[in-house]
Amino acid sequence: MIKNLVGALLSAALVVVTAGAAQAQSDYPKRNIVMIVPFAAGGPTDVVARIVSEHMSRTLGQTVLIENVAGAGGTTGATRAMRAANDGYTVIMGHMGTHAAAVALYPNLAYKPDVDFEPVGMAAGTPILILAKKDLPAKDLKEFVAYVKANNEKLNMAHAGVGSVSHTTCLLLSSILQVKPIAVPFQGTGPAMNALVGGQVDYMCDQIVNAVPQIQGGTIKAYAIGTPERSPVLPDVPTTTEAGLPQYQASAWNAVFAPKGTPKEIVQKLADALDKALDDPAVRKRLLDLGSDIPGKDRRGPQALGTLVKNEIAKWTPIIKANM
Repeated sequence: MIKNLVGALLSAALVVVTAGAAQAQSDYPKRNIVMIVPFAAGGPTDVVARIVSEHMSRTLGQTVLIENVAGAGGTTGATRAMRAANDGYTVIMGHMGTHAAAVALYPNLAYKPDVDFEPVGMAAGTPILILAKKDLPAKDLKEFVAYVKANNEKLNMAHAGVGSVSHTTCLLLSSILQVKPIAVPFQGTGPAMNALVGGQVDYMCDQIVNAVPQIQGGTIKAYAIGTPERSPVLPDVPTTTEAGLPQYQASAWNAVFAPKGTPKEIVQKLADALDKALDDPAVRKRLLDLGSDIPGKDRRGPQALGTLVKNEIAKWTPIIKANM
């Protein structure tokens, strides 16, 4: 009789807990959501996060607050997001560096990008540009390649930290050119760009989102874009294929992730809010004006993002390990 009573009480408690969890998920969100950006404010990941989070806030009925957590090529912020409570109130705007390249760059990485997160959805693709300070002597990409090869030991290459997109994509460039310039790390792509504009560094590889105003304003040079087609927002910048370096193909991405174990219903609510943001004409215009590539429906959502992460880890790991 006592055993039956205990069993009944445990079953009742389980029902209460389950019902409470279900209620919490259906009522989500009840308070503000924090979106970690693993880089300094002003960089491309930060810009994309602020654009989409503003619209997501309206859909979700709660403010999505941006928290910049810079350091270690974005892995400091990613680690914090991985360790956060899996209740949907902390997410991260990750990218190619934090959720693909970091696997090869950091042997003791505290997280596994394809295991320790719940993919929510792709936010934007960001083509990579080969950039230089405005007074670098080279006039085009062919002259730039020759100049870098002749002076690589004296040239400074800026990046946003080991593991960042700017670091990884310039590793690819250095591999192709077989050079080893002086790498200068910054706490985010924004500070790195400021150094390039100020002429304190010689060149860098950067996401288009962060470079359009400077290119259009003539404060830096853009030699080529690492995609098969030119960008509508920078129609005068040739592709690497057109400019004579077809081996260099590079495009980054930004995507939203939640900590592992976040309930599927909550993940789907976040994914739906992101999807609505990417369908909004005003959001689309802002992203397209920056040069971003807005993912089609087949490239959005948790499943598509999960597949992308696995494929990107497989792509970048051998490239990075061969050049470290």
